[in-house]
Amino acid sequence: MIPALAAVLIGGSLLLAALCVITAVRDRPMGMVLLIGLGVLELGVLAQAVTGIVHVAGGEGPPETATFIGYLVAMIVIPPAAAVWSLAERTRWGPAVAAVACFAVPVMTGRLLQIWQGTA
Repeated sequence: MIPALAAVLIGGSLLLAALCVITAVRDRPMGMVLLIGLGVLELGVLAQAVTGIVHVAGGEGPPETATFIGYLVAMIVIPPAAAVWSLAERTRWGPAVAAVACFAVPVMTGRLLQIWQGTA
């Protein structure tokens, strides 16, 4: 795990979630800016996942390896699933779905950090 990347993921994801909420409140459908944001978020999540998997494969990692890998895999799936669902839903609820996904990423990142440090 890269703590600095985790901090960037948390901050960026919360910022993107706020933009999604503003778009939903304004009753607008999903736009290109939010889709690009979800794409950038996915790239960050993929970088964190690859780093985590490489560390675990190298023998360094948390005692709960299965839980750690499960969180990594789930976190990889969330942004693309939110993008597809948001594009399919052309009402205000599309950005609302993306906002929920963007709120899930920091929670899962925080949990990954806890598992990595062995504190929970």
